[in-house]
Amino acid sequence: MISIFEQTQSQVKAVIVNAFEKAMADGTLPQGTPADFIVEVPGDTTKGDFASNAAMVNARALRLAPIKIAQILSENFDFTDSYIDHTQVAGPGFINFFMKPTWFCALLAEIGSKGVDFGRSDFGKGQKVMVEYVSANPTGPMHMGNARGGAIGDVLAETFAWSGHDTTREFYINDAGNQINKFGISLATRYLQIYKGEEAVPFPEDAYLGDDIKVHAQAFADEHGDKYLDHDKQALQQILIDYALPKNIASLEYDLGRYRIVYDVWFRESVLHPDGVTKAIEKLRANDMAYEKDGVIWYKSSAYGAEKDDVLVRANGIPTYFAADIAYHYNKFVDRGFDKVINVWGADHHGHVARLKGSMDALGLDGSKLDIVLMQLVRLMKDGEPYRMSKRSGKSITLTSLLDEVPLDAARFFFIMREPGSPLDFDLDLAVEESSTNPVFYVQYAYARICSIIKNITADGFAMKELTLEELEILSTNEEKELIRRLGQLPQEIIAAAVGYDPAKISSYISDVATLFHKFYNNCKVNCPEVELKHARLTLCHATATVLKNSLEILKITAPEVM
Repeated sequence: MISIFEQTQSQVKAVIVNAFEKAMADGTLPQGTPADFIVEVPGDTTKGDFASNAAMVNARALRLAPIKIAQILSENFDFTDSYIDHTQVAGPGFINFFMKPTWFCALLAEIGSKGVDFGRSDFGKGQKVMVEYVSANPTGPMHMGNARGGAIGDVLAETFAWSGHDTTREFYINDAGNQINKFGISLATRYLQIYKGEEAVPFPEDAYLGDDIKVHAQAFADEHGDKYLDHDKQALQQILIDYALPKNIASLEYDLGRYRIVYDVWFRESVLHPDGVTKAIEKLRANDMAYEKDGVIWYKSSAYGAEKDDVLVRANGIPTYFAADIAYHYNKFVDRGFDKVINVWGADHHGHVARLKGSMDALGLDGSKLDIVLMQLVRLMKDGEPYRMSKRSGKSITLTSLLDEVPLDAARFFFIMREPGSPLDFDLDLAVEESSTNPVFYVQYAYARICSIIKNITADGFAMKELTLEELEILSTNEEKELIRRLGQLPQEIIAAAVGYDPAKISSYISDVATLFHKFYNNCKVNCPEVELKHARLTLCHATATVLKNSLEILKITAPEVM
C-alpha cells in the first residue's frame, strides 16, 4: 500500500544508485560505496519535481567536484519503467528531476480511487503502539497544558493509526498516592469548615485550593448533612474521596469528549498496587538494580548516570510515585505487549525522562522503545498582551474555560500549529476571527469553496465523470501541477508526523494545500467553456476536497460544506 509519490521517490533514488554503479563499473567514477543522499521536493518546484544532493555528499570521498559527479551521473541515468521525464544539473551540483505528465495524472487518479482512505499506509506493519496523553490528576479540572497535550497526543495517535500501526490511546488515572491523600485532606477540611468555620478548622498549607474542592464538600454536605462531622479523620477522608473522585473522573471524561478525545483505555494507577508494583520491584532486585538499606528499597539510578539512587519504597512501606511509574510501564511492555510506548508530558518533567527510560533497561526491557514527547507551555494572548481568563480553578486556566471562549475547531488547530517542543502563544482574538488570517478558517473555507464550486457547476446539469490518465494530461499549468504534487504527499506527511512525533506537520501541510488551491482557483477558471478542461479541473477540485477532508479528520476538525 505504498503511495505513488513514495514509489516515485524510491524510483528516483534507484536511478541514482544504478548510475553510480554503472559509472564506477566503467571507471568514469572511482570505485567505492556512495554515501547516503536524499531525494526531496525542492523549495522551488519550477526547477524540478524532485531534487537530490547525491553528487554533493559524495564529492569528498570521490575527490571530484560535485558538478562533475552530477554530470557523470546524468549521463548514466536510465529512466526505463519510471515516471522520470528528464533531469537538469543545477547550482553547485544538485540534480533536479522532472516527471512526465502522466505522473501528475496518476497522483490524481490515486486520490480518486482511494477516496476517504487516501493518506493511509501500511508503513507501521501493525506494530503495537500506545500513546498516553493528558493523564491529568483526577483531583481537579484540566488546565491549558492538558489542553495542548490532549491535541498533540490525539493527533499523534491518529497519525500512527493512519500510517499502519495498531494504536491504543490511553489515559492514566493517578488514583493512588500522595495526591489522592491530599485530595481527601482538602475535601475533609472544607467539609468540616462548613459546620465549624474556617478559623476552627485551619486549611493545610499544601492542600488543594481550587473552588472545585469547596463545591464537592458543599454537595456532600447538602446530601449527608453533618452526619460525618464527628467521624474518624482518616475514615472521613476516604469517604469523601470515594464520593468526589468518581465525579472528577466522569468530569474529565466528559470534558475530553467535548474536546473530541475518546480513549481506548482508562488505566487506574490503583490496580498496580500492590501486586504490580511488587512484581516490578522484584524484577529490578533480580537484575541487581534494586536493594534495601535502612528499611528503604532503593533503585540504582546511579548506574544510569544519576547523581544518587531513587527511593522505590519508603520506610513506612508506601511505594513512591516513581515505583508506580516503573510498574505502569512494565505493565505496558510486558503484560500488554506494546512494541512502542509514547508519553506526552509537560516540559517540566524533562528530568524524569532519562531515569524512566533507564528503568526499562534495568528491568531487562529496551528503554529505546519508550519515547517521551515534551511539550512547552501555552501563553494566552489577547489584544497583543498576555491574558488571564476570569474563570479559574485555583491558579490554572481550565480547558472548559477555553472552550467557552473559542470555537472547538480553532482550539484543536491552534494547539498543534507549533511542534511540541516550541512554546505556543494562543491568540484568542485570532481564534474567533472569521477571515483568512485565521488559519483554521482559511483551511475550512478552502474546503467549503470547493464544495460550492462543484455544487454550482453540477446544478446546471453538468455531470462529473471519471477521466482517463490521458484526459487528465490537459492539467498542465504550474498552478495545477503544484497543487497535484502537494496533494500526493499526504501519505508521506502523515508518516513523517508519526515518526517525528510532530502533529504540526499535518497542520502545516493542510495550510499549504489550502494556499495552493486558492492560487489555482484564482489563476485557473474551473467553470470554463472547454468541456474537457472543465472535467479535469473539477477532478482536481474533488481530489483537493478529499485531501482536505482526510487531513481535517486526522485533526478531528470539522469540514463544513458551507461557510
